[in-house]
Amino acid sequence: MRIKALLITLLCTIPFTQNPKPEGWEIFSKVKFFPKYYEEIGIELITPEFDEALKALEGKDITLSGFYIPMELDSFIMISALPFNSCFFCGGAGPETVAEIQMQSIPKNLDPDTFVKVKGKLKLNDEDISHLNFILEDSEIIKDNE
Repeated sequence: MRIKALLITLLCTIPFTQNPKPEGWEIFSKVKFFPKYYEEIGIELITPEFDEALKALEGKDITLSGFYIPMELDSFIMISALPFNSCFFCGGAGPETVAEIQMQSIPKNLDPDTFVKVKGKLKLNDEDISHLNFILEDSEIIKDNE
């Protein structure tokens, strides 16, 4: 009985680290997506329709925090509002939960699901299927868990 009481006391006094809360994604949550046929690739994809409030943010600096997704291509990385196993590409989330982060140089020390905070100029994309719908250009990581 004493050992149980001691264990419970110890467990209650150990500080538990909470998962960080992704921020900045709410601006994308109201975007509506519609099917559109892309003749060049012969398939239908969902395409965003940006509202005026979001269009007003284009070209302005915004900050997003989220989970690094290991899909590096040239000079950009991706982050998600959700961890890797739940992200748009691996889970059931929508395209409003991922952003393309374009930067001068890609950090080499990022592991999948590393929580990062980035700042960059918002670019909205509803045409180029080789890029995500939400892009932060000239970005930099301003906080990470390293």
